[in-house]
Amino acid sequence: MNTQLSDRQEGPAREREIYKVTIVGSVVNFVLLLFKFFAGIAGHSAAMLADAVHSLSDFVTDIIVLVFVRLSSKPEDADHDYGHGKYETLATAIIGVCLCLVGLGILWNGANSIWQVIQGGTLPEPGMLALIAALISIASKEILYQYTVYVGRKLDSQAVVANAWHHRSDAFSSVGTAIGIGGAILLGDQWRVLDPIAAVVVSFFIIKVSVKLLVPSMNELLEKSLPAEVEDEILRIVLSCPGATSPHHLRTRRIGTRSSIDLHVRMDGHLTLEEAHHKATEIENRLKERFGGHTYINIHVEPLK
Repeated sequence: MNTQLSDRQEGPAREREIYKVTIVGSVVNFVLLLFKFFAGIAGHSAAMLADAVHSLSDFVTDIIVLVFVRLSSKPEDADHDYGHGKYETLATAIIGVCLCLVGLGILWNGANSIWQVIQGGTLPEPGMLALIAALISIASKEILYQYTVYVGRKLDSQAVVANAWHHRSDAFSSVGTAIGIGGAILLGDQWRVLDPIAAVVVSFFIIKVSVKLLVPSMNELLEKSLPAEVEDEILRIVLSCPGATSPHHLRTRRIGTRSSIDLHVRMDGHLTLEEAHHKATEIENRLKERFGGHTYINIHVEPLK
């Protein structure tokens, strides 16, 4: 993840862009889920009804992003000295959990349908309307994914990128649905089992994506340090400042889209307080130049022994 954020990507402008992309996704999801429910009922397709439920989960997570991004954009206050950035991280974790639950649900339903066929049962024959709905869903959700992930990466927003992957997971689900419905229509009754088999395969992709979203968000919520290569770069920047030696007690973490850096630096003990302050300010400015102007930096100066 990019640890540097330009000032133009902070504040109200960033929030507006996040709201715009999320509202677009919400509208598309709402229209799709209505169409899928109708196609599933009219086309007698249990797979399409399951796909509609997946779209409903997308719509719910859009609402979560809208609520949490507004909270995360609030400035520091008396109760939150480091701002509210982790609300967005929490939203990412919630979306990851939702994705995991959806994936497990698809896996369970698909496995039950496969077992039903093994036991000699038959699956209902889907109609052409259900296949058309699946193909429309694949195209629209992939376009929505590309648009959302572009905005999320540009704004360095975990929640928006997470929501983009939820769009793509819905497209994956629709691919499985399209294969199953298409196979049942074109190949005959004995091939209806393709629907639940494809759904099971897709469920593993969805669960994998959920894990990729959950791990970094949980790491941030649990105060995991920045990657080792980032901490090494911080030390190099500190040592590049004249008079700064022996940086130690380095502590780093992520707070939403910002980084927090705490460290101790040794300097010549004969420096005046004003001189030491200027050198510490130079270190701070260089770190903010690299990691963003809103980076939280705390430098403790010690005399050389």
